[in-house]
Amino acid sequence: MSRPRLVIIGAGIVGCALADELTERGWTDVTVLEQGPLFAAGGSSSHAPGLVFQTNPAKTMTEFAAYTVRKYTALGEHCFRQVGGLEVATTPERWADLHRKLGWAESWGVEGRLLDADACVELWPLLDRTKVFGGFHVPTDGLAAAVACGETQAARASERGARFLERHTVVGIEQHGGRVTGVSVLTGGEHRTISADVVVCAAGFWGPSIGKLAGLTVPLLPLAHQYAKSGPLDLGRPGPILRHQDRDLYFRQHGDRIGIGSYAHRPMPVTQEEIPAKGTVMPSVQAFTEEDFEPAWRDAVELLPALGGSAYEDGINGVFSFTPDGFPLIGEAPHLDGFWLAEAVWVTHSAGVARAVAELLVDGTSGFDLHECDLARFEQAQLSPAFVEERGKQNFVEVYDVIHPLQPMESPRPLRTSPFHVRQRELGAYFLEGSGWERPQWFEANAPLLESLSDEPLLGAAQRDAWASRYWSPVAAAESHATRERVALYDMTPLKRIEVSGPGSAAFLQRMTTNNVDRKPGSVTYTLLLDARGGIRSDLTVARLAEERFQIGANGNLDLDWLSRHAPGGVRVRDITPGTCCVGVWGPRARELVQPLTDLDLSNEGFRYFTCKSGYVGHVPVLALRVSYVGELGWELYTTADMGLKLWDTLWARGLAVAGGRAAFNSLRVEKGYRLWGVDMTSEHNPYEAGLAFAVRDDKDFLGRDALRREVTRKLVPLLSAEVVMGKEPVRHDGRTVGHVTSTAYGHTVQRPIAYAWLPADLAVPGTNVDISYFGRRVPAEVAAEPLYDPGMEKIRR
Repeated sequence: MSRPRLVIIGAGIVGCALADELTERGWTDVTVLEQGPLFAAGGSSSHAPGLVFQTNPAKTMTEFAAYTVRKYTALGEHCFRQVGGLEVATTPERWADLHRKLGWAESWGVEGRLLDADACVELWPLLDRTKVFGGFHVPTDGLAAAVACGETQAARASERGARFLERHTVVGIEQHGGRVTGVSVLTGGEHRTISADVVVCAAGFWGPSIGKLAGLTVPLLPLAHQYAKSGPLDLGRPGPILRHQDRDLYFRQHGDRIGIGSYAHRPMPVTQEEIPAKGTVMPSVQAFTEEDFEPAWRDAVELLPALGGSAYEDGINGVFSFTPDGFPLIGEAPHLDGFWLAEAVWVTHSAGVARAVAELLVDGTSGFDLHECDLARFEQAQLSPAFVEERGKQNFVEVYDVIHPLQPMESPRPLRTSPFHVRQRELGAYFLEGSGWERPQWFEANAPLLESLSDEPLLGAAQRDAWASRYWSPVAAAESHATRERVALYDMTPLKRIEVSGPGSAAFLQRMTTNNVDRKPGSVTYTLLLDARGGIRSDLTVARLAEERFQIGANGNLDLDWLSRHAPGGVRVRDITPGTCCVGVWGPRARELVQPLTDLDLSNEGFRYFTCKSGYVGHVPVLALRVSYVGELGWELYTTADMGLKLWDTLWARGLAVAGGRAAFNSLRVEKGYRLWGVDMTSEHNPYEAGLAFAVRDDKDFLGRDALRREVTRKLVPLLSAEVVMGKEPVRHDGRTVGHVTSTAYGHTVQRPIAYAWLPADLAVPGTNVDISYFGRRVPAEVAAEPLYDPGMEKIRR
């Protein structure tokens, strides 16, 4: 069997790891190009301090790091020293956050423990005991020697047939007919072309320059980060790597000296042109700015007083990569087949990312859930140089901050707004942000509704601690109650809308999705996208508008990319989100609100559940879908963006509706048991264990069908808990961790905190008692039957 010719650009730790992973899988026609010398090539790998802390709020990032630790440990101590990792808290807020971090470690399968101050000092004797509240210790964390790791993996790849070429500068990406054909290089003063079927850019902070050669925007910002070493000290036995996140510092030992890394300074972006011009001993090492490091040194001496008898030296401003959301860039260019990225990857995650990319190339899918890392995740509005720089700098500033799961970026905002935005502001909307959209969380104008909701179980405030009360208001309870009892308007404009049209559209969507979408025009179908392993890539709502025209409610740009890549000739896949808008009209009085305004028959007989029709609401042309994500009677009303404000005003003028925000929306959704892709289920899960078997038709062929497994060893189930938690917490049974939490909310209708969780099938039985570990506290919970609200579907079908 012939294997593709593959070129990797960059022989840093990621490029070398990828060559190793690919050749191990039988792809041996691999050429790795490096513009510098092998293997201390002058990129970030060449100066990286090599600290590997595994625990991350993102499951995938933790798994990347855990695989990196396992692999590099197996390479030998010259590559990885498993000295352990210690993160200390010097404030009550950080000490609480370390309890949360222990929860992540438990959820994602990393061994960790909390230590009191004395135990921290035992591990790091130079710590000032009076400054430390406690610490989080992971014994399997450690130090990776990045250059040695790269060289060792390169040697393994070379033994299998890969070749590594130094001092080959890439000057062009050859392409023909929308497919990559090779790489043009300059070496020894001569130009040559290396043919290739696949090219992977693993060039680190040079990624934007390589991407430009391929006509691809690589949303990555190179930033300088300070690192220096102390003078000689009496350190005794080697200790773990150390983080002092309250002061944006980390430490490691270099023999009898201590290395100090700081994120406490101002962001220092470096343009592609400035990197070589400002480089000192290598391109990635910029001149050290002492004035930026002085405050960090004082903070370091405060934590480690022994440093006071020393002075810092060997300081550098080392360049490495940040993205707008802090995740790597993995995936194939949308416009150029065969051109891939493995970019913005730190040493911590290097082997894991390399494995994921190798799996994608060889198998067509990965065992890692990559939706947070996929290159296609960004909207066009998130790819401007200004956006990439502003968000990249903010991620640098916040890299060690205690971040709430709902906490939005503060700038640039507002970026994307729906036509209803002006009215939402008038109603006192409190906005959060998602995919660049301003999204109301609740409306202060609804505060008077609380007067009729004095009963505490309806509000649920007593079941929220200070953390769970952030970015929340009891007004959400009033909006939820109004939706259940009256009618509310919800802005659904940020929902990604895709039009699929042209000859063969129906057959295409039949092949791509799990349910039967080849029904008569006017039908609406809930269905799934699966990957080749049978994992859930997304869930969709597909409305058939005509014989060969469909409107799809999707989860984001990843769905647009996936459908576009698979569409045959003649089938057009188009993002219609920017030119359209949507308002959800939901509640028992929804029909009463809309019927006098429209030429459509909204009776149950005239407009059945999961159907769609076109008509008018007042002067506004609309596409109406009778669907509901909150479990109440109602419609999603779509129109063009220019008519959006008129649609809102027409509905509002009836005087029956309130505006509903995302906090109420989420509560209503969770009560009804509606899944949220990316949170409740991902490509790691199949439809049967996710409770979505109803969306799978056995009598048709579809992508991923052959890989589907019917046996269920775990299930997604609702827990009724004693207090509101926030998601990602470990779930325990009989003293052992058995699962983790996904979606959470306070159910204002059922008057209980709700937490969905993945549990082993034998424990996913209503009545099973479990515990949720929330900031180290035991929160009792019980498995419940779902849905918790309206199990007979009577409300939604009335």
